[in-house]
Amino acid sequence: MKENKQIEAMADINPDVIEIDQALFSDGMYGKFGGMYVPPPLESKLHKLAGEFKSAVYDPGFRNEFIYYLKTFVGRPSPLFYARNLSQRIGSKIYLKREDLNHTGAHKINNTIGQILLARRMGAKEVIAETGAGQHGVATATAAALVGIKCKVFMGKVDAERQSVNVSRIKLLGAELITTDMGTATLKDAVNAAIEYWVVNPDSFYLLGSQVGPHPYPVMVGYFQHIVGKEARQQILEAEGRLPDSIFACVGGGSNAIGLFGAFLKDTDVEIHAAEGGGSGSKPKTAATLNFGVPGVFQGTYSYCLVDGQGQPTDSWSIAAGLDYPGISPQHAYLKETGRAHYHSITDQEAIDAFRMLSRTEGIIPAIESSHAISLAEKLLKDKNKLAVINLSGRGDKDVERDLA
Repeated sequence: MKENKQIEAMADINPDVIEIDQALFSDGMYGKFGGMYVPPPLESKLHKLAGEFKSAVYDPGFRNEFIYYLKTFVGRPSPLFYARNLSQRIGSKIYLKREDLNHTGAHKINNTIGQILLARRMGAKEVIAETGAGQHGVATATAAALVGIKCKVFMGKVDAERQSVNVSRIKLLGAELITTDMGTATLKDAVNAAIEYWVVNPDSFYLLGSQVGPHPYPVMVGYFQHIVGKEARQQILEAEGRLPDSIFACVGGGSNAIGLFGAFLKDTDVEIHAAEGGGSGSKPKTAATLNFGVPGVFQGTYSYCLVDGQGQPTDSWSIAAGLDYPGISPQHAYLKETGRAHYHSITDQEAIDAFRMLSRTEGIIPAIESSHAISLAEKLLKDKNKLAVINLSGRGDKDVERDLA
């Protein structure tokens, strides 16, 4: 009883933070993108999940608890930092939305807290998750430990080797790590392995980490991440008295980007830019799905996907494991086709250069994923005297042993 009163007192609900896009609850469509393309055994499970999610977000008790943990466990609001040295170097005024300062070191924890509370509400005894860079795996293991639910994390063998620090963290937090060597042994294959497990273990709760997959996952993940943009919009207005000229984020599946972008979509004077993983000359493959992919059904949703000459989903590549995915959020596909957001390809080397530059310019070591957004902002804002916000989606602890410095 005492804990419930504390939760109610600290939540202090702001209606703007919990707003729901009613139109998305019916079928999860963003224009022609989205939907639910799954085998029959999963369809009824997903419809039930959609109903439970809708019920939860209209329940003041659920919302109170979600915001309570964002404040007291995650550490929100995350700061909006004026990067003075970076601004002088670029020739535009740059603010960084510091999601790297969240508990566990990235934006992923926002979504896992929301979904773990939903899983507990639904009586789940086990949660499963996929992970690429390992940040979602760490965040899921963290949230599962918080509420006392068993956790299994699926990860590609290649990603497990290049993100060994996060592998250790996942295990330390008590989760079982399951690696797969299917395909390229990266994020796409971790998703496939998790889905295969979910099909034969229907009592598990699949805690999906990005804004991809069948309805209701894109809606759910977008909702739990939109706190990022709500905070950033309020913070930039307080700091500058106006909205930014442009906002930037990296995009793999799309969750950190939509977290920032969501609050600015109606502000048509604010340009929206996203950086995809463009690979390198020695690795001709790319993870720039919206630049080089085509619309199609992939892993349960209709969106853009990288395909081969026969039109089949193909392998992707990025130095950033969190961007190394051949699919994309259906909402980002919609934003691309409507022209509301612009998607750019950033090479591995450009991201590495930005990784070093921010570390040495501001004393902030960014995740290699976030470094793509830094690089893109430097390209587009050089000597433009513009005001911009960049989502620094994660910190680079996991990348410092990879000879990027």
